[in-house]
Amino acid sequence: MPVSRIRNFSIIAHIDHGKARAWLRAAVQTRRRALTRTRTPAQSTLADTLLLRTGTLAERDATAQFLDNMDLERERGITIKLQAARMHYTASDGQLYVLNLIDTPGHVDFSYEVSRSLAACEGALLVVDASQGVEAQTVANVYLALEGDLEVIPVLNKIDLPGAEPDRVKAEVSTVLGLDCSTAILASAKQRIGIDDILESIVARVPPPADTSDRPLRALIFDSYYDSYRGVVVLFRVVDGVLRRGDSVRMMNTGATHEVVELGVMSPGQKQVSELGPGEVGYFAASIKAVADARVGDTVTLAGSGGAEEPLPGYAQAQPMVFCGLFPVDADAYGTLRESLGRLQLNDAALRFEPETSSAMGFGFRCGFLGLLHMEIVQQRLEREYDLDLITTAPSVVYRVTCMDGSVVTCDNPSDLPGADRRESIAEPYVRLDVLAPSEYTGAIMELAQERRGLYKNISYITEQRATLSYELPLAEVVTDFFDELKSRTRGYASMEYEFIGYRESDLVLLEVKINGDTCDPLAVICHRDKAYNIGKGLVSKLKELIPRQQFQIPIQAAIGSRVIASEKISAMRKDVLAKCYGGDISRKKKACALCKWAAVCIWH
Repeated sequence: MPVSRIRNFSIIAHIDHGKARAWLRAAVQTRRRALTRTRTPAQSTLADTLLLRTGTLAERDATAQFLDNMDLERERGITIKLQAARMHYTASDGQLYVLNLIDTPGHVDFSYEVSRSLAACEGALLVVDASQGVEAQTVANVYLALEGDLEVIPVLNKIDLPGAEPDRVKAEVSTVLGLDCSTAILASAKQRIGIDDILESIVARVPPPADTSDRPLRALIFDSYYDSYRGVVVLFRVVDGVLRRGDSVRMMNTGATHEVVELGVMSPGQKQVSELGPGEVGYFAASIKAVADARVGDTVTLAGSGGAEEPLPGYAQAQPMVFCGLFPVDADAYGTLRESLGRLQLNDAALRFEPETSSAMGFGFRCGFLGLLHMEIVQQRLEREYDLDLITTAPSVVYRVTCMDGSVVTCDNPSDLPGADRRESIAEPYVRLDVLAPSEYTGAIMELAQERRGLYKNISYITEQRATLSYELPLAEVVTDFFDELKSRTRGYASMEYEFIGYRESDLVLLEVKINGDTCDPLAVICHRDKAYNIGKGLVSKLKELIPRQQFQIPIQAAIGSRVIASEKISAMRKDVLAKCYGGDISRKKKACALCKWAAVCIWH
């Protein structure tokens, strides 16, 4: 296929805007309130419909959310793992074109993966719900596409819904993103409206890749996964040169060298080919044993003297932002948990874990994740695929501690925090938070942000009915229940996106919980001094409800160093001496109580 007839594009969309097909659960659940807002199910998607229209996928093989092959993806209606598909389309000019679709995750946790997949494309379809309008994560991903100089084609999906307002949404897209929506495509993946217009726009507006077959090989890795029989399967896009089966290749950032034993394209099933040239998207297997040897964003070139000298820009190792402890309920399942985490790490290079021991929880692991969604997905996969019952500690972030001797220590576990006599200051990560919501909820959002130590930056009104609020917040305040509270206070209409902006010093303290005089490390938290009392009071009150009574009194204390700031006591169990005093004068009960006290004093002495 000539390079001039190749088109590489991605799809940018918010959840439930019709990018991925799903039978969505129709409510947004919150923790603190049983408040829900029904959403329209995205019963057919643009990605699936494009595959059907081009004949890449037969009707009999079509399933809900075809490109999302994990149960969690189909249940939640989101894309977690990158996918790619090669389509053949005969355009109105009579020419046969190759359209390479790279389906990307839309959540903020996977923003690096999105940036690398967009780097493998020349164009992107911006899919916006014609009834809901622009959402926060859509804005962030469109900016990534514009920074990469991609041709963005606006598509208004679900125009068949009774509540669709295409004119309002067009104006919103133009105001927020600065895109020309005069040629925006009105479509409905469910009713297959506008699908031909989308395909023709991709052919006409998305530029073809440059013909650089004479240059040394450079290919961009945008995803990889582990196969039990073939090892790591690498998904890539050829930028320069030609890759052939049997070539010896080198990963330019990790330095690993392997021989390509299998080369092919995804259409959407895997089909082997002998070679791939500039602009083509495919996969190769080279007996790679770990995903860490083929990281997302790395550059593949030929080993030896024929390789390229400079890698493609943009490579960075994924850094965990959220940490928590995972402990098995059954202590005998520790080995199974260790093996399960190792298997998950084969497919997920961003997952980090190391052994952790707790006097209260026993043996477990301290795990690092890209964000809350990543943490939740890993936990659910462990419970479903490996039948494990887990106890998860409260999520925490990475702090930077400046010690008295001038050294800087990173700390992701509260129990590892240096003592107060050794540390000079503690810095915590901050994020820039953007919230899109109806204007009527502006006050509620501002109140919530201020409760979470947010610094107000800006507010802009997209239309008279919708506004964008910008705050700078500590990441620790976002990773707890901020999203649930936001959904609760805005009745599910708000969407948010955040970006890490650096570390700032704060008045942070180590809040420890002592049960019967013993410090419980998994319950320790690093928090702001102004919030220490409320957090400590909540912890000891909840523990008083959960811990069963014993034959002795159990004190529960929340302390900062040696200073106790909140305390509760679980009374000892005692015999009910008044059980038989069901009638008669009150003096009978008083006499029974006095006799019990006298007996206790005698036993004590």
